[in-house]
Amino acid sequence: MPVSPTPILPDVLKADLKVVFCGTAAGSRSAKEGAYYAHPRNRFWAMLYQIGLTPRLLKPAEYRSVLDYGIGLTDLAKETFGADADLEGVDFDRDGLRQKILDHAPRILAFNGKTAAKIFFESATIKYGQQEEKVGDSLVYVLPSTSPAAVGSWDEGPWLLLGKMIREMGEG
Repeated sequence: MPVSPTPILPDVLKADLKVVFCGTAAGSRSAKEGAYYAHPRNRFWAMLYQIGLTPRLLKPAEYRSVLDYGIGLTDLAKETFGADADLEGVDFDRDGLRQKILDHAPRILAFNGKTAAKIFFESATIKYGQQEEKVGDSLVYVLPSTSPAAVGSWDEGPWLLLGKMIREMGEG
């Protein structure tokens, strides 16, 4: 679990986004390529397109362009990378994430995987979908991880529901 004095990947944030996706930490491939969700078997970019959040399938190297579609990106651990299973003992920045969400006020904070949500809420159990808790005025949503390491627990259902929720918010 390598540690860097600077963030492995920069936050992609601005005020009033539709959704900010938060992972646990950058994966090894993402750290190497300098792009979010860069592993070729990671489903993240395909799911953004499939649920209608982007008009085309974006490449990982285009990650900064998500702002054009009302999407933000961050991680709980910014100075380290690797698989979730290898991140024991990492200093996750719960307070930093909370402050980022309060400062930027997205409509939804969506955790890409239960691990990040469990760490953030300091909870041993968490369910997929919309959570009762909010961060400021931002709704919180937990999604199945798009990581290829989580293929055994993959379920696109919560992703489809998130896409529907975001589209309906845009109509209201």
